[in-house]
Amino acid sequence: MYAWHATFGDQIELHALTERYQEAFGSLSGVDAIPQPWLHLTMQGVAFTDEVSARDLAEIVTRAQKRLRSAGAVTFKVYVPIVDPEAIMFRPDRTDRLRQFRDEVREAIADVWGANRVPETPEWAPHISSAYSNATGPASPFFDAIASVKAGPASVTLREIQLIRLGRDTRLYTWETAASVPLDA
Repeated sequence: MYAWHATFGDQIELHALTERYQEAFGSLSGVDAIPQPWLHLTMQGVAFTDEVSARDLAEIVTRAQKRLRSAGAVTFKVYVPIVDPEAIMFRPDRTDRLRQFRDEVREAIADVWGANRVPETPEWAPHISSAYSNATGPASPFFDAIASVKAGPASVTLREIQLIRLGRDTRLYTWETAASVPLDA
């Protein structure tokens, strides 16, 4: 499927913090750690690849570029991850700016397809997963593992977002970048 994500290939602080926490809970069963190249912040789905024409996709990208041209990069921090039934994840601060980016992407899709065809709801809780749950069981070992880590926050600077072609053939999301949209003109 096509989706808008923020990816973090160059975010060394985020990688280091993620690694510290993954080491702490890595010996526990029930989660699949996300390798550094696949860390991401899911923003907005578009459609399955066979449900969107190349022309519409290009126009959505063009509209997103126009809408985000002068949005400006944002720096946010992530702190201690939370344990959720689906994942162990970081919740970024500065969610107001991240929501503005997502809203602009949603509007870009609406510009091309109309508001009634924009997938997903407007409500959104930005997060960066560090591991996906793969079993049911008690959460307390994960809480304990996370509490054992003494690490400061990671600062992340988001300068662009990506339209990706997303797949999940294993227990991991992977992608190819279809387009990048800078947040600074």
